[in-house]
Amino acid sequence: MNTTTHITQRLEHEKIAPLLLHYAIPAVIGTMVNALYNIVDRIFIGQGVGALAISGLTLTFPILLFIQAFGMLVGVGTATRISIYLGRKQNDLAENVLGNALVLTFILSACTLIPCLLFMDELLLAFGGSEQTIPYAKDYLRITIPGNIFAALSFSFNAVMRASGYPRKAMFTMLIGAFLNIILDAVFIFGMDLGIKGAAVATVISMAVSALFVMHHFLHKKSLIRFRKNTFTLKKPLIWGIVSIGISPFAMQLAGSLVNVVMNHSLKTYGGDLAIGANGIISSVAMLLVMLNIGIAQGMQPIVGYNHGAGLHKRVLATLRLVIITATCITGAGFLCSTFSPEWIVRAFSNDPEMIAISSNGLRISLLLFLPVGSQIAITQFFQSIGIAWKAMFLSLSRQCLFLIPAILLLPPFFDLDGVWFAAPLSDFAAAVTAWFFLAHHIKRYKNSL
Repeated sequence: MNTTTHITQRLEHEKIAPLLLHYAIPAVIGTMVNALYNIVDRIFIGQGVGALAISGLTLTFPILLFIQAFGMLVGVGTATRISIYLGRKQNDLAENVLGNALVLTFILSACTLIPCLLFMDELLLAFGGSEQTIPYAKDYLRITIPGNIFAALSFSFNAVMRASGYPRKAMFTMLIGAFLNIILDAVFIFGMDLGIKGAAVATVISMAVSALFVMHHFLHKKSLIRFRKNTFTLKKPLIWGIVSIGISPFAMQLAGSLVNVVMNHSLKTYGGDLAIGANGIISSVAMLLVMLNIGIAQGMQPIVGYNHGAGLHKRVLATLRLVIITATCITGAGFLCSTFSPEWIVRAFSNDPEMIAISSNGLRISLLLFLPVGSQIAITQFFQSIGIAWKAMFLSLSRQCLFLIPAILLLPPFFDLDGVWFAAPLSDFAAAVTAWFFLAHHIKRYKNSL
């Protein structure tokens, strides 16, 4: 049995639980590595540089999210399209998508990195920076913005590697970068006393190493799909196929950038520079849980995408059910930890008493209604995996644009800084209700084909 037949046989016939575990573990490690790049930087910066340095790092979020949005546009769209084409046995078309995705990555990187470098000062000032925090942000961005091309190649094509049937290999390529980042952070920040610049250099070097491993995979002759000379000419149907699905996570990342801008302004007004840093800590904790759930949902993607393409609808629904249950257990655990021991979590990032007090209160409130977030992520990924891009995009945007931004603007005038924190649980609950409404409506029609 050749590699292609073995992969497709597993996707069609293997029991859902072990199959999901097979794809989800590498995907979880991949997304957690993505989160850990940022979280490890914040921990080392908070402990080795200071509380205001965390605030300076938090100022970089809108810019980095904006840049990363374009990587997700290509990576997620490409991975989903390739998974569907492999399910239809259209391997040549999958390789053409792969080649177009590489060219598109370089074009979009050039169009985003250069403007961000040129207008860095103006952007940071507009995002709530001060004389105390902007220098830290600039030191970090001057290095990480040019190096983001490696992040785009590493994270985006790692998702493609996983979707094309190499989840374990995808996992190891991401782990290499993650462990290297931890080691280099310690060396550059504590050993060489490079401060926030050391964290930036460590991140870029680690991403470059991961990118080299990922690119090598798609150049190898034994890979199920690989780069070929005749696949790099951009074709409108292929580009549209990538963009039409990738637009959902792309829009979500852009919305995340906008939310961070609005949030920083509100935090600066009602809590000052340390409140911005506290939000960086809270975002780190939430990101860890969200990325864990996204990883599980991404592990669902090749299973759902392939079986949807093959018309095996019962397997699609069984996979979705298992992912929702698992994701809800994870967010439930996050809610319990943030409610009963927020101080212990915050101390990992900072020893500053004022920062600990602000962050602990904010963490407890922000994750108050975190339980249903897992199911909302799973349902959004489900629609994305079966190619219904507009529903995935709407659900991705609903939490941030429809609910979170209005709540951030309306609540603080009445509740001061606590109003900023309360915006998160209200939007979490509203977004989850919306997702379940969409799913219930879809399943009614879906079951008719069983």
